[in-house]
Amino acid sequence: MGPGGGRREFEPDTEWGNQMRSRTIGELLAPVAPFDKKCGHENWTVAFAPDGSYFAWSQGHRTVKLVPWSQCLKNFLLHGTKNITNSSNSRLSRQNSDGVSKNRPCEHVIDCGDIVWSLAFGSSVPEKQSRCVNIEWHRFQFGRDQLLLATGLSNGRIKIWDVYTGKLLLNLMDHTEVVRDLTFAPDGSLILVSASRDKTLRVWDLKDDGNMMKVLRGHQNWVYSCSFSPDSAMLCSVGASKAVVAAILV
Repeated sequence: MGPGGGRREFEPDTEWGNQMRSRTIGELLAPVAPFDKKCGHENWTVAFAPDGSYFAWSQGHRTVKLVPWSQCLKNFLLHGTKNITNSSNSRLSRQNSDGVSKNRPCEHVIDCGDIVWSLAFGSSVPEKQSRCVNIEWHRFQFGRDQLLLATGLSNGRIKIWDVYTGKLLLNLMDHTEVVRDLTFAPDGSLILVSASRDKTLRVWDLKDDGNMMKVLRGHQNWVYSCSFSPDSAMLCSVGASKAVVAAILV
C-alpha cells in the first residue's frame, strides 16, 4: 500500500531475466565407452577440494571422476564450453616423504563398486588456510599435500580414497541404507559426518583409523543432508517430513 492507502505498483524490471541467468563456462560430459555399461548418467553429486585443486563428480553407476580444476578451467577457455573427460584411469603422482616434487596432477577415474550418492573432500588443515601439511594416522603416514575423498554409496558403505594415488584407505560399513550426504569438519580435524536413509547421522574420526565416535538419532525419517558450522562445533541436518535437527558436537 502507498502512503495514502492506495495500491502501489512497481515498474517491471526488464533486466530481471538477464540477472537471474548464470553464465555457463563449460560442460563436463561422461564418456560413452568403456563405461557405458556402468554409467546410467546418474550424476548425483559433485564436490570441490578445500584448496580448489580438484573437482570430483559422479559419472553414474559406481564411477567418480577426479579433475584438476585449474587444468579443466583452462581447457574450457581454450576449447569452448564442452569438455569430454578422458576415460583413461591414469594414476596421480604425489610428493614422497623425501620432499621430491610431485608431477603435475592429472584426472582419473575411481571405481567405487556401487552407486555413488555423496562426495566430500577432506584435509588435515582448516579450510581457510587452503593447504595441507604433514599428518599421521595410526595405520597411515602421509606426506605433504595430502588430500582425501570420501564417497557415500548406495549399499550404506563409505569409502575413503587417497586423491593423489586413487588408493582405497578405509571402508566404513556401519550404515544400513544409502549414504545421502557427507561433510568434513572445516577445522582440519578429519572428523567426517555421514547422513543416511537409515535415519541416522554417524560421526567418524579418520585420524583414529576411521573409528565411529557417535551415532545421532534425532530424525524419524530419512536424513538428506548435513553441514557443520564454521567453527565445527555444531552440526545441522535436514530430512524427510520437513525435519531440521541441530546437534552440538563439542
